[in-house]
Amino acid sequence: MPFRRMLQPRRTDFLKLLLDQAQKTLDGMRAFESFTNTDDPAMAQRVTDLEREEDELRLILIDELNRTFVTPIDREDIFALSRAIDDILDYAYTTIDEMTLLKIHPTPRLQQMAGILSRAAEEIYYAVLQLKSHPSVAAEHAARAKSLENQAESMYRGALVELFESVRSVEDVVNILKMREVYRHLSNAADRGDEAANIIGDIVVKTQ
Repeated sequence: MPFRRMLQPRRTDFLKLLLDQAQKTLDGMRAFESFTNTDDPAMAQRVTDLEREEDELRLILIDELNRTFVTPIDREDIFALSRAIDDILDYAYTTIDEMTLLKIHPTPRLQQMAGILSRAAEEIYYAVLQLKSHPSVAAEHAARAKSLENQAESMYRGALVELFESVRSVEDVVNILKMREVYRHLSNAADRGDEAANIIGDIVVKTQ
């Protein structure tokens, strides 16, 4: 490689890499929503496949970040946003894993929470998409994602109340412990969506 070329700064499109991650998360959350509506193992496998693909995208982003001196936004924000977006889908994957291990089938509450999380992933995707050209629009999408996170958390608390009110036997207690773990995974996914939205909001403030 010529010496002059070695001195040229790397020109990595980090916003494109983040958008690719956000797209994988959106596809994964839609597959997860479909799984909760159908209990279809094929949809569960699709979530698993997309989660692995997104992990690969995150590894590429981190590698590029480690080899790039100048980034369009703070490198800490790039890293944190990448991690938060990745974690959303990770928790969908672990939810399915827990359901398989504990032999739990989708419930109406799970379906409702999955729908909310899918919509939140869509808002995160559009927020990243508009981050460069229309930051105020990105901030609006991030705010919508945060609102959906609040809905998911409210539904999570309502689901727990329903569980504990349904106790009639020892078997009910066992079921409560299982379902609480599954609901907690979805609550964690919502939390990571909220974090992604907060990071996008911070980026907008810093770049305007």
